[in-house]
Amino acid sequence: MPKDKVAVVTGASRGIGRSISFALAGKGALIVAVDIDKAATDTVVSELQASGARALGIVGNVTSSEDVERIISATVENFGKLDILVNNAGITRDGLLVRMKDEEWDAVLSVNLKGAFLCSRGASRIMSKQRYGRIINIASIVGQMGNPGQANYCASKAGLIGLTKSNARELAKRNITVNAVAPGFIATAMTDALSEKVREELAAQIPMERLGTAEDIANAVLFLASEQSAYITGHVLAVNGGMYM
Repeated sequence: MPKDKVAVVTGASRGIGRSISFALAGKGALIVAVDIDKAATDTVVSELQASGARALGIVGNVTSSEDVERIISATVENFGKLDILVNNAGITRDGLLVRMKDEEWDAVLSVNLKGAFLCSRGASRIMSKQRYGRIINIASIVGQMGNPGQANYCASKAGLIGLTKSNARELAKRNITVNAVAPGFIATAMTDALSEKVREELAAQIPMERLGTAEDIANAVLFLASEQSAYITGHVLAVNGGMYM
């Protein structure tokens, strides 16, 4: 387990990112919580510290090379190393293809894919010197199977899977593994806003007949961050209740 490892989690303030931060902290990792929302970042760091974890909050935009360099530098300055990177930051700007605006496409690809590229590039420089690292990208089932009204989001997550495999091949010789987790439909604040009928219809598409939880995703990340996964790289771990096989 990742005891005493330093973990950077992007999009750490809510939902899946928050659960990942607490799961890693619960196993003894030192958490660097990164988010663009200062108030939310301060809150999650306070909650992590209250639980007994060592945690640092950094407000930053993963689409900015300068911000990412600052995040990596601050991590090393405060904790002396960087062992685990979880690229979780992501946004949606849903809409039908024929109506999708350029800025909606660009925004989603920038955060979801370019952000992961920039963070991976920065972290891999530190990890290469250490000869150790774990990079875990939060992809999506829709990057594997597609979804109407989400051309930008699906493309970004499919691209993230490709980035995972390419980086895994490049970095393996430095003892850095690069893997992805592909969540299915997960119960979050967004799905909580749906009507009970819509949630039931979603669950009916899933062989396990329920939506996943943020903790389901966090548990998958814990495994990929651990020594138990040391010989696994370039893999996409589906956590979707059997919806896509």
